[in-house]
Amino acid sequence: VQLQASGGGLVQAGGSLTLSCAASGATFRSYSTGWFRQAPGKEREFVAAFGWSGNRKYADTVKGRFIISRDNAKNTVNLQMNSLKPEDTAVYSCGVTTMIWGRVHQENGYRYWGQGTLVTVSS
Repeated sequence: VQLQASGGGLVQAGGSLTLSCAASGATFRSYSTGWFRQAPGKEREFVAAFGWSGNRKYADTVKGRFIISRDNAKNTVNLQMNSLKPEDTAVYSCGVTTMIWGRVHQENGYRYWGQGTLVTVSS
């Protein structure tokens, strides 16, 4: 399974970006997919997850601003990020897991990862 994240860039605070995670060698319908981010000098943290059955989970820091979705036709999982803040600046990565839903916020259970895409939010 290969994953590729894209869509990062530079945006002003209050703006929006949509990240996309594309998969080859597997379908997202067989996995739960998570987005994580790592800011400079900080540990990687959970952002959002989309379950194989359609469940969604968000970190409290992004709830109400970010929307995770899955496009079955394109085999992508997308992260729409609205009302961006400077503290959202980070490298965002996507991964897939077969862990139980209650643990999808834990990065150590993810089996495959894509490379990160940098999101920079200017104040």
